[in-house]
Amino acid sequence: MPFQDGLSSSPPPFDRDMYLRELKSYKPTPIKASDAEGHVQKFVAPKPPQSPEESDIAKDLQAYEQQQVEIEGQANTSSGAPAVEQDWLEEEEEDEAAQAHH
Repeated sequence: MPFQDGLSSSPPPFDRDMYLRELKSYKPTPIKASDAEGHVQKFVAPKPPQSPEESDIAKDLQAYEQQQVEIEGQANTSSGAPAVEQDWLEEEEEDEAAQAHH
């Protein structure tokens, strides 16, 4: 497109005129407060949490003090039988089966 210096008498492009005319004539619909009714939930404040003073702290403390202490490795010693340590990694059977196929 050649350079236009503004002094030329050629008319502006038709599509630009049509676009500007439509843009000037556009009137958006006014927004009302009732437009959001179906799209926005009403706010309901959550109920406040129960205060520690309202619960029975003395009863909770007594229940905590009466709990048995669990120490790892000593869980089964009360039954008299020694604790059996479980081997969680069992690859030996798979290795033997793989060697038998080769």
